[in-house]
Amino acid sequence: LFLYTSRLRTFAARPRKCSETLNAGIKSLHLTPPIKPKPNVCIESMPPEVLLKIFSYLDVVSLLAVGCVNKRFYELANDNGIWLKLYSSSLHPKWTVWKMKSKQTETLSLGCAAAHDKKPGYWKKEYISKQTSAFRTSVMRLVKFLDPYTGLPCKNKEAMKVSGLSWIIVLKDKNGKEHAIEKSNVSFKDTSVTVLWHGTDWPCLDILSTLKLFGVTPLLPDQSIPPNKNGPRRFSLIAEYHLANLTQNNAVFGADELVQLFSLSPGLLIGIWKEKNEIAFVMANLHYNQLLERSILGSATAQYAPPPNKPLLDDIDSEYGLHDYNLHLDLHGRNCTYLCGSFKCLFCRKRDIENGYLRLSVVNLKDNRKHLPIIGTLGICWETDVFKGNVKDCFVMDLTLLDETRKPFWCFSAPVHMELSTESSGLYDYMGHIYTADYADSEGKVCVEFVWLEETKEYIIVSLVLYVSTKKVNSWYGTNY
Repeated sequence: LFLYTSRLRTFAARPRKCSETLNAGIKSLHLTPPIKPKPNVCIESMPPEVLLKIFSYLDVVSLLAVGCVNKRFYELANDNGIWLKLYSSSLHPKWTVWKMKSKQTETLSLGCAAAHDKKPGYWKKEYISKQTSAFRTSVMRLVKFLDPYTGLPCKNKEAMKVSGLSWIIVLKDKNGKEHAIEKSNVSFKDTSVTVLWHGTDWPCLDILSTLKLFGVTPLLPDQSIPPNKNGPRRFSLIAEYHLANLTQNNAVFGADELVQLFSLSPGLLIGIWKEKNEIAFVMANLHYNQLLERSILGSATAQYAPPPNKPLLDDIDSEYGLHDYNLHLDLHGRNCTYLCGSFKCLFCRKRDIENGYLRLSVVNLKDNRKHLPIIGTLGICWETDVFKGNVKDCFVMDLTLLDETRKPFWCFSAPVHMELSTESSGLYDYMGHIYTADYADSEGKVCVEFVWLEETKEYIIVSLVLYVSTKKVNSWYGTNY
């Protein structure tokens, strides 16, 4: 009985302790004042004076980036006081307001006056303009040295590397939405650059309206670090192509088992998957002549317009319309070179001018000493992330025609298609099928004839003739042929 009673007492004591603890907790809740939540401190709610002080410690690239956050940050990031200090430091890096204490008061007073007298963003534009001009000058200085054979700058690769130049294409659909394709493979030749884009997220071909080719450079390039795609960049329009009804309005340029090629002038190839009728890749061929100028000096909406030629009067022989011209010719398939040669002392007599063209004969059918063998089987190589291929009976032609002063007169890099001629070779030295490859633009035409030798499995160029437009010659020399 005693044990049972003690157990009951013990059992009854536990609820009493719990209630006392609960009551103490309730009392503490009533006696303790409630904790007030801390106010949320947001950088956008800071006073403009504080934000300007913070922005003044940013570098140029970060300052341009923060100006893209919202309208308020954009206005503050355009502050003339901040950009005037950056502009002054770029002019005299050793005589800045932070280092020259003796002239600190005078410089600040002049700076404040200059900052308040100008509209917001004035010194930002001045700084960017100054840095852009200095960048262009350093790049163009590299392309002053010319190759004696091609007449083109011999340091194109170095200049492109210094400038951080890259190329992108922008596809625009019929609703106005734009799709930028940046991933590309670049291959360099003696006189041209071939750029190949491919991917798996291309928009549908049926909804596309235009394709624009841009040269892209960092707005403020820094050679010590690689170009940042998220940093401020400058776009220069090189060419624009219309893609509406591409497959209906253009003939098939070439094909293999997987893709069909369509050619658009100037120098663009579009590969279409045969089964899906979707874009597989885009290949652009860019000639070195004025490539840097078009990729750097143009704007995002307008192409670069080269200055007119200043001709030299040199009428030493009235029988000659054109004389002492040099030609450099490259035939390649993007990854392999089929022909690379130079031809000197080309001329055209006035009696050879007809139908609006001046005729320049480079390789004569009857003169087998100048016939040129082709290395390998002609074709254009392409590739994507998964597939690779080679479209036969076509190639890329890089033509550089120099005038008598060794200036680039007519230049292009474009795909060319071969066709089997109905005629057979009547030459004693060559017995085989004849193939023709023609190219034409607003400045002239090129006609090439090949003979296929079955025994040696090679092509031989037996005829190469250039037809230069008289309009091109008249505008170049300021004459009338």
